[in-house]
Amino acid sequence: MRDHRDAKAMARAMREALAERGLTITHSEALEIVARQFGTDNWNILSAQIGREEAAADPGGIAFEQAVPIVRIFDVAKAHEFYLGFLGFAVDWEHRYGDNFPLYTQVSRAGLRLHLSEHAGDATPGGNMCVYMKGIRAFQAELIAKNYRYMRPGLEDEGTRLEVTVIDPFNNRIRFMELKQP
Repeated sequence: MRDHRDAKAMARAMREALAERGLTITHSEALEIVARQFGTDNWNILSAQIGREEAAADPGGIAFEQAVPIVRIFDVAKAHEFYLGFLGFAVDWEHRYGDNFPLYTQVSRAGLRLHLSEHAGDATPGGNMCVYMKGIRAFQAELIAKNYRYMRPGLEDEGTRLEVTVIDPFNNRIRFMELKQP
């Protein structure tokens, strides 16, 4: 079965089938029709989608999934106040090897997952990560509205992107970034 990556071949086959019936359309018109069949408004949008997928494909069949950073924490209550209360993450799971052992947990929000760890060897405090996202203006407004006593992050215009930077209680920096549309 063909999919959108076969769009040009499908447009060519449509033109040939129509020509056999005495109907003539341009290749451009055929591409526009095929694009609409795949639910996009026009060929340029479908072509861009195909280009992104082809660029992401590895010739060896290797595909990377989302990276999950490990963030070093020292105090569970402070980590929860920041990551759950301020940033709006939710706890997915928690693990301890026993009572009074360090915590290792996963928190997530809107597709972003982070591992928070009290284990000394898992990560170094003072880390820095970049998180690409959509909806950064709404996110920044949400953070300001929470009136978190330790931070009121601004929305910075960095030319090609908008950026909101937060620093957790353990000096780990997260730079949320949204690329501007050309």
